[in-house]
Amino acid sequence: MIGKRRPNTLVMLALAAASCAVTSSNPVWLDISILTGILSLISLSAGLSYGQAGILSMAQGVFAAIGAYASAIATTRFGLSPFAALVFALALPALMAWSVARAVTWMAPLATALATLALGTLVEIVARNWDDVTGGYIGISGVPPIPGFEKPVVFNILVWGFVCVAVLLYENLMDSAWGRALNIIRHDRTRAIADGVAVAPLLSAMLAFSAAMAGAGGWLYVHYITYMSPQSLDTQTSISVLLMAVVGGADFILGPVIGTLLLNMLGKLLPAQEAQGLFYGGALIVILLVARDGLLGRIGYLLSLLRRKEPAEPKPVPSAVTAPEVAP
Repeated sequence: MIGKRRPNTLVMLALAAASCAVTSSNPVWLDISILTGILSLISLSAGLSYGQAGILSMAQGVFAAIGAYASAIATTRFGLSPFAALVFALALPALMAWSVARAVTWMAPLATALATLALGTLVEIVARNWDDVTGGYIGISGVPPIPGFEKPVVFNILVWGFVCVAVLLYENLMDSAWGRALNIIRHDRTRAIADGVAVAPLLSAMLAFSAAMAGAGGWLYVHYITYMSPQSLDTQTSISVLLMAVVGGADFILGPVIGTLLLNMLGKLLPAQEAQGLFYGGALIVILLVARDGLLGRIGYLLSLLRRKEPAEPKPVPSAVTAPEVAP
């Protein structure tokens, strides 16, 4: 039943199982798999905000950082369990996104990108200078691992489990009335208003939901690295995950995951950080020139062309009905 009604979730389960099985015996690739899964979760949030809601947010990495800081502070300063801290890691980014959504969602895409980029820069400045809470430039160390998931192999399963749950929630959302309303808003806001869609509250809710998804990625990140600083999840992360979503196909549910798998895993094979930046930029240029809808969009286009070229099956010709002979 889930394969017929939720094909994206089924494919994501297969990808997650393959990633956990292939990388379990190699510590290097296991680490890459964990970080790729965390980036996939943040990239999914960028795909939801931009690909579905049409909000060009450059603050998804910062929302992840807020979730990471919330969990790090709750566990190291107040002694809470990482599972209890997950509530703050989800709620605080969602609350911030909801509060700024009304101010940025009515803007043009470029203005929205600049506004959210400024928000991210402001959060980074606060993190660097609020020494008593965030640790300033030094950061917060000694963040406890998640109980029961201390081993990297088990933590890898947890990370990809989060990604699968995010894809399932994403797919359920887009198959609902809210998802259909989002498609109308993305293509024609005036038509959406005429149809009675509450545009501003719905966009605010979508940005808050995507921020909570990014906060979950930050929660996983800080309890895996066990350290958080202003340089851990910064504006560069926001740019990278948005690029991954665009390369894979931001309009498609699995597009951000495919883009993250491609760029992050191939980028890890490059020798230097500068070469990774050139690779990311080159990939974006190629996608914009060759496949503006991303890799999944181009694959879907090619498959549609193949279907058109397939010869149609001949329809069976009904046998002729002969009139009965009449005896003279």
